[in-house]
Amino acid sequence: MLSKDFDTATGLTIPSTQWYQSLAAAGLQNPDVYGPARHWLQVEGSFTKALQKKCRSGVQVDVIREGFAEPSDEEARRLSIPRRQKAWIREVQLCGDGQPWVLARTIIPVSCLEGRGRRLLNLGNKPLGAYLFSSPDWARGPLETGLCQTELAHQPQLARRSLFHCGQSALMVCEFLLPALYQPDHPL
Repeated sequence: MLSKDFDTATGLTIPSTQWYQSLAAAGLQNPDVYGPARHWLQVEGSFTKALQKKCRSGVQVDVIREGFAEPSDEEARRLSIPRRQKAWIREVQLCGDGQPWVLARTIIPVSCLEGRGRRLLNLGNKPLGAYLFSSPDWARGPLETGLCQTELAHQPQLARRSLFHCGQSALMVCEFLLPALYQPDHPL
């Protein structure tokens, strides 16, 4: 489970999420994963590039919060790092055509921040994927599908995450899909 507040002017939050190793496993619990969001849950390359193809005017990355903090117990287990070990945590909102489409949370253990990895501390409003997918050092692991526990229609209902490996180290990228992304007529 992941439960973190996402303090933005829009009131969007990252909800508690149950993670499944595959789309099919999540689909056994909630068939919505096979609906309009399916494409976004399965994007293989850069998520930001896929969003740019959907845009008329462009994708904007708004950093909500970043800094050293403790990952959740579940995140630490998934990354195989000790509980209570601080990591660089970056939370952003990806907006397309001026509207929030995705909330993202990245957990970067200290071991990933050595050498060229120090660049991850200074991304600013640049998309993380631009760095990860342009570097031969990083390889993406399998996508996991998340079912979010929220009762609010404008909050994320579905999510995806994956680990990116660089040698023996790994970082985690979690993307929480807002209904406005995959339901074009969805009012926010």
